Amino acid sequence: MRSRAPPSRFALILPFLLLLFLPNVFTFSSSSSSRPKWILQHVPVVLPQQMEGRPAPHFLASARLDVTSPCDPECHKKAPRPSYWDLRQFLAYETLHSNGRLTETAVGIYGYNPNPNVSPAHSPGSSGKAERSHIRRKRQIFGHDGRFSIAGQSFLLKYPFSVAVKLSTGCSGTLVGDRHVLTAAHCVHDGKNYVKGAQRLRVGFLKPKHRDAQSSNFSNHVEGGPAHYAPPITDKMKFQWIRAKRTHVPKGWIKGNANDIGMDYDYALLELKKPHKRRHMKLGVSPPAQRLPGRRVHFSGFDNDRPGQLVYRFCRAGEETSDLLYQHCDAQPGASGSGVYARMWDGRRQRWERKVIGVFSGHQWVERQGASQEYNVAVRITPLKYAQICYWIKGNFVDCREG
Repeated sequence: MRSRAPPSRFALILPFLLLLFLPNVFTFSSSSSSRPKWILQHVPVVLPQQMEGRPAPHFLASARLDVTSPCDPECHKKAPRPSYWDLRQFLAYETLHSNGRLTETAVGIYGYNPNPNVSPAHSPGSSGKAERSHIRRKRQIFGHDGRFSIAGQSFLLKYPFSVAVKLSTGCSGTLVGDRHVLTAAHCVHDGKNYVKGAQRLRVGFLKPKHRDAQSSNFSNHVEGGPAHYAPPITDKMKFQWIRAKRTHVPKGWIKGNANDIGMDYDYALLELKKPHKRRHMKLGVSPPAQRLPGRRVHFSGFDNDRPGQLVYRFCRAGEETSDLLYQHCDAQPGASGSGVYARMWDGRRQRWERKVIGVFSGHQWVERQGASQEYNVAVRITPLKYAQICYWIKGNFVDCREG
């Protein structure tokens, strides 16, 4: 009896491709009430007030491709709630201009009603765990490697993968406006100083060198698996670079550091010198994890262990605080700064919509009763962060009242 040939790698992931690009094939028969929906909510207003010049930075710090923190979800949940004046300090921001000029802008917050049942992570000294300084190997891959390397122009240049960009400092980012890129603050600032290359920061877009007639494919490396990993051919793609004109970084990151409150504000927005002419992904206020379809999040970035390749992953969201989302999505340094997104039904537009709900920040490990627990962490886009980032993009608050 002739043995059956094992299915090809492409055949194994074909159902995944259909789910990703043809969602309506699987949802047309379900009732609208069963669809996971984006729930629009009124968000507060975060308005810039007084702007002052600051001394020019020296750009001496080395760029960090990931962030670590030993403060676990319980550590964050026990932190004192920030006051209104604390929030104004955290949401004040610095703007680095391409000519090296640095400004600091104070903000006012209007219409903010904090939920008393949710305690944002805040206090730098809230737990002794945050003061430990162990040296550990950061794993960031949990069990088998579940990442997909995206290859072929028909995928790389197709939404949603086309919104992923690479920063010249080594991180990733996501297009969230006609000329705006959302990324992690640590990609441009180490908490104390701007990193080398931040003044002449560039954003890279994958572009074809010439027309690719070959069929597209995915390649998934399973660590420790029997099959040898063969990276996809990417020599027909190249990066086209656009300079950043302005970089906004919240003072919550600059005042803090990666081992405490700073991680809650590990986000930054870049304004490019010219439009990128690609479709961008909309911002959304991060919903509770239990409301996410399958409790699942997605993001794509340029992990440094797969040079020149765009790497996509999805996984189940784990614990959460009001500012952070913990998960076990496989990632490596270089992926930090990627936009974490979800796909749900937009009842107003009557279509499925992907929205960026967070920024992938880095790795956390904690010791609990002698056992080590590890997470990869994303910064959630809260209503206040949505209001701030949206204002940076739109330049007015009228277009930022619903998220």
